[in-house]
Amino acid sequence: MSEQEETAERKARMIKAKRNLTFLMLFSIVMFFAGLTSAYMVSKGGSEYWVNFRLPEIFWWSTGIIIISSLTIHMALVQARKDRKRSVAPWVLITLALGLGFSASQLKGWGALLKDGYALASRLKNVNEVYGTDYTIERRGLTLVKNGDLYYLPDDKAFTRPLNAEMDESMNAASSYFFVLTYAHFAHIIGGLIALLVMSVKALLGRYGREDHQGLWAGTIFWHFLAGLWVYLLLFLAYVH
Repeated sequence: MSEQEETAERKARMIKAKRNLTFLMLFSIVMFFAGLTSAYMVSKGGSEYWVNFRLPEIFWWSTGIIIISSLTIHMALVQARKDRKRSVAPWVLITLALGLGFSASQLKGWGALLKDGYALASRLKNVNEVYGTDYTIERRGLTLVKNGDLYYLPDDKAFTRPLNAEMDESMNAASSYFFVLTYAHFAHIIGGLIALLVMSVKALLGRYGREDHQGLWAGTIFWHFLAGLWVYLLLFLAYVH
């Protein structure tokens, strides 16, 4: 075997190893979020009280942003595979800008929830939205009826047994899970933004072309994954929540 063939074989093994490492990392993230969503379902089924609240509209806008960013980073990879090195950087930089826009929208959404009384650790009594329109509270699967400032079971037609006393001591588990899931996703987004920043520098230096774009490929796959993961989490929280 010639030296050139040995170099090509070594490069192929290295590329395969990097790809396997990328997929292994994604698999570990999938298992992490699968565990969180499973715990969510178990907690919802066994919780004494559960709050169903409407997600701020900004989270839906952020979904559009990250989906578009997934398309732009793919365009960067397409340009690299066609050996159009000068065309790679603009697409990566656009993706980075969209990633920052997604991050800003997440912060705005969390701010809106905090203003309405939802937090990583908050009590049911902290919610200050309009009951029946913005949120409802379930007790063991039964949606409570609110009369004035008091909450009652639906079969308590005479409103004789208010539940506020025990509710005041109850934590808002739904809010806690929402923030845990979205914070965990955002932590991975930060990693993705760092990767995009590195890829932007390398793209500006003309490092990505037909023969060498493995780093861009890994970053693209990771960003696609983060976009898909966010869509899954949003749908899960919007419809299962």
